[in-house]
Amino acid sequence: MDETEFWEIVDTTREAAEGDPEDHAELLVERLLELDPDSVLDFARHFEARYNRAYTWELRGAAAVLLGGAGDDAFDYFRCWLIGQGREVFEGGVHEPDSLAELLDGFDEEIDGDGEELGYAADEAYEQLTGADTPDLGIAPQPPEPEGVSFDLADTSALAERYPRLWERFGG
Repeated sequence: MDETEFWEIVDTTREAAEGDPEDHAELLVERLLELDPDSVLDFARHFEARYNRAYTWELRGAAAVLLGGAGDDAFDYFRCWLIGQGREVFEGGVHEPDSLAELLDGFDEEIDGDGEELGYAADEAYEQLTGADTPDLGIAPQPPEPEGVSFDLADTSALAERYPRLWERFGG
């Protein structure tokens, strides 16, 4: 599976789910069940590589603005959700987190920002197809700390200064 096919699967299942992250995860599992186990592992590798790439302090700060805070679990689930938003939103958010202000049509912190189940979709599909747990994907694990320079995520004035467009649109 190449990157284009990965993103097509993400996009078509998100569109069918009308943006609902839980429905998206269910539809993603259903779609992955149509593939052979090796293709599901390819999908998992693409997902995991992007999940790790999004492990940055800059993106964590953007998540803090959008979610009203971003603890470890919340940031993990946010990264899964961000992948689920598709290539343009994901790449834009990773490259320039403040650009999420323009890239997101809307954001409802009650339903958006938590894509935990998306992170398990490939594992669930692989297990259903093979009866076995997903093997090691051969992807380097994420580092112990996000990439970049840490900063105080609770400092609202620093968040407003660092993410002016996000803060104006979604901030406190």
